[in-house]
Amino acid sequence: MQNSFQFSAVKYQTIEHLFNLSEEALNQIGAVRAIADSNPGYPCRVSLSDAKIGEEVILFPYTHHKVTSPYQATGPIFVRKNAQTALPNVNEIPTFLNHRLLSLRVYDATAMMIDAHTVEGVVLKETIDEIFKNQLAVYIHIHNAGPGCYNCQVDRVD
Repeated sequence: MQNSFQFSAVKYQTIEHLFNLSEEALNQIGAVRAIADSNPGYPCRVSLSDAKIGEEVILFPYTHHKVTSPYQATGPIFVRKNAQTALPNVNEIPTFLNHRLLSLRVYDATAMMIDAHTVEGVVLKETIDEIFKNQLAVYIHIHNAGPGCYNCQVDRVD
């Protein structure tokens, strides 16, 4: 039996103000403006796609797991200027994950990590299905395994 799931992205309206900040203001919050010079290389957490060469991006610390548990987490993410917030369909895997080695952190309803996996992106769908066979698994955070950067969240859909 396949379990249903849905990916969620960072909402552009929550971060678009960063593109209006000066370099000094970005520096004060630990952020950096850059121009994508390779593809892949700048995975946008809003569009859930890699930035194209020449696109403006901002790299900044983002609180991606704001919970009341020991697993609170903040880490660096890239976002593209004027990106459209991705709204993947149920059971749709964003293609920017296919070519990456991924770290999956599985959480229960109390935001406690209950499992973890490292997988190639090409087997992500099968891995998510296997994870959600465990009824305690409520959501998954997907990170890039090497650098450890947060990519997106996957929620169980009932």
